[in-house]
Amino acid sequence: MENYKEVTIYDIAKKLKISPATVSRGLQDHPLISPKTKKRIFEAAHKMGYRQNHFARNLRNQKTDTIGVIVPRLNSYFMSAVIAGIEHFANQRGYNVIISQSSESSSKEAANAKILFNNRVDGLLVSLAYDTKELSHFDSFFRRNIPVVFFDRVMEHGSCSNVLIDNAKAAYEGTKHLIEQGCKRIVHITASSQQNVYLERLQGYKQALTDHKIKFKEEDVIFGNLTMEAGADAAETILKMKKLPDGVFVANDNCAVGCMLALKQKGIKIPQDIAFVGFNNDPVSKVVEPNLTTISYSGYEIGEVAARHLINHLTGVSSIDNTNTIVLRSEFIIRASSLKKKKKLL
Repeated sequence: MENYKEVTIYDIAKKLKISPATVSRGLQDHPLISPKTKKRIFEAAHKMGYRQNHFARNLRNQKTDTIGVIVPRLNSYFMSAVIAGIEHFANQRGYNVIISQSSESSSKEAANAKILFNNRVDGLLVSLAYDTKELSHFDSFFRRNIPVVFFDRVMEHGSCSNVLIDNAKAAYEGTKHLIEQGCKRIVHITASSQQNVYLERLQGYKQALTDHKIKFKEEDVIFGNLTMEAGADAAETILKMKKLPDGVFVANDNCAVGCMLALKQKGIKIPQDIAFVGFNNDPVSKVVEPNLTTISYSGYEIGEVAARHLINHLTGVSSIDNTNTIVLRSEFIIRASSLKKKKKLL
């Protein structure tokens, strides 16, 4: 097999009998080059198999038109929607997107950040892993003034902006709804409160109990990784309680469904025995029987807003700092899983 020789602008120039400088300007759509000459250059480049050296050009321009994204999991409906929102806006503005996942590991998150830094991304969008406790692995970005925007799972930092919802308010509403349905003992299933998302949802749950004169008990909070399997494990914990709860508020829908299914297999009636409220409005919430009451917020919107904020900074439209916390709205959706009392479904 013959070794392939990379086609250069000098090869195109020789074929067309014009200067290499003219070829270079034509390929960059320079206004001084006539449309007719540009057409000849592009046609020759295509036929000869010419590939533009974006890496060399990027080194000269000090930009790559590429955004890095780090998410905790790719096998998540919510994160898939976030990525769709990011890509839609970024591609509209001429940016490419490199996506990586931390698999809920801060060490892998740090490794991904290093890879993206070495790939010279212009900016970074991040939703933090369960066990991320500090942000030193992003210092290389901060030192170079490469903008970083955190979304959904965030931490405060003077060089960053955050895009999120009011998790405490949403959790308060979900817990309050269960209380209004007559629930006296409400269990909360959540993940490590290391991240703002779960800490704030726990705070909202506790505040609703306090405001309605229900004593908070540590044993009523069950921690796990919020998978469907973790929901089944939580169901086993609930069934071992001396007095069963009459309500459960779960920090995501997959875990809520896993818990509901496991309890139903043991003869627990939902919502008559135990009412359920989830979080995220994943498609599974409308498949399980009874359908799951949940808090809905748009992953697509979060992704789009985060990308817009980052790119607006890159293009000089706005700046990024810790005063830029963007709070998006959420919606409480009532379905059959929580209705101990008769009420019109939304």
